[in-house]
Amino acid sequence: MAGTIQTLMLAPPSPQTPRLLFRHWAPSPPAVRPRSCSNPSLSFNHSCSVRVPTIIRACKPSNQAGGSGNEAARSSDSAKEAGWRKPLLSFVGNNFLPLALVGGVVLGLANPSLGCLADRYKLSKFSTFVIFIISGMTLRNGDIGAAAEAWPVGVLGLFSILIFTPCFSRAIVQIHLQPQEFVSGLAIFCCMPTTLSSGVALTQLAGGNSALALAMTVISSLLGILMVPFSIAKYVATGVGVTVPTKELFRSLVTTLLIPLILGKIFRESFKGLADFVDQNRRLFSRISAVLLSLVPWIQVSRSRSLLLMVKPAVFLVAVGMGIILHLVLLAFNAISINSLAALSGGDQSVFSKKENATAFLLVASQKTLPVLVAVVEQLGGAFGESGLLVLPCVAAHLVQIIIDSVLVNGWLRKDAAPKTSR
Repeated sequence: MAGTIQTLMLAPPSPQTPRLLFRHWAPSPPAVRPRSCSNPSLSFNHSCSVRVPTIIRACKPSNQAGGSGNEAARSSDSAKEAGWRKPLLSFVGNNFLPLALVGGVVLGLANPSLGCLADRYKLSKFSTFVIFIISGMTLRNGDIGAAAEAWPVGVLGLFSILIFTPCFSRAIVQIHLQPQEFVSGLAIFCCMPTTLSSGVALTQLAGGNSALALAMTVISSLLGILMVPFSIAKYVATGVGVTVPTKELFRSLVTTLLIPLILGKIFRESFKGLADFVDQNRRLFSRISAVLLSLVPWIQVSRSRSLLLMVKPAVFLVAVGMGIILHLVLLAFNAISINSLAALSGGDQSVFSKKENATAFLLVASQKTLPVLVAVVEQLGGAFGESGLLVLPCVAAHLVQIIIDSVLVNGWLRKDAAPKTSR
């Protein structure tokens, strides 16, 4: 029997032999290994039979090469996606507020039914209330104290915000434009205090005195409750022939602005964990405020969509141009004011000449807030016309001032970085 097996093993293989060996040996390799150890002739045949697994192993590198090629292609695709995704996310993060406001306007024009439903449930008043609660929670005790050194600049800022710049509304109401609500809205917008968050945020980005900016923001908002009704009655209502309900407006501003601001501050001082959480997530809360602020143009545009579609695009562009001119005039006026006082009070040694203080003053004193305007317009009850038409040019002016100031701050940053790069 052994001789027969040896004869079969030494015979030249037929064309069918490899197929038989593959089918016999591949499924049961343990049966071959004991015989190969006891018979040298089997070891020779075993070395020949190993060719089939070798062929199988030779196919693996080609599969691995194809897999690595697919992985390389996938990694290159993911790198391309990351290449355009990162700049996009950076752009959205740096321009979150204007994008949110534009999104609210677009949503109101595209689907006004949801905005009308939100208006029915007074969502705009709720959003304004929450915005000022957040402002109170983010207000730190040391912020106002740190601005004590630059108090003359702060006083100048308050005069500019509450007394000087509202005077420009008298010139605005002399403009004849249809619908007249566009003109009245911009005139009322000129009487408002400074922005709640964007002025401080841009001051921090530009490296200015953020404590001074926050102090001017808070104090002007509080004093604005007293000054706004009288400014509207003096500069706007006389040109339109409307009596402003000063008591009702004052009561509304106290309820909508002052009380939530105090509540937010009480929450911060009562819960230390809340204060730490807010300080660590200030960017998150600023974005929440931006989303809540975007509800204002969404609701107002939804309410007045039918009227807005009747307005000629050229007229609306004129109103937007008026908002651009208004902000540029305010910037020029405030720049001339602080430079003049710096020259009169000691030149380079003056507190008005410090770059940080001048930056905070110029950005904060030249901006006007939108939530306070909405609270005022809602309290007026249509005395100056359709509220949606009153708010729409102010939304555009609000966007314009943020965009212009963002470009201005970026220019300052590039100018400051140029000497460092040359070194």
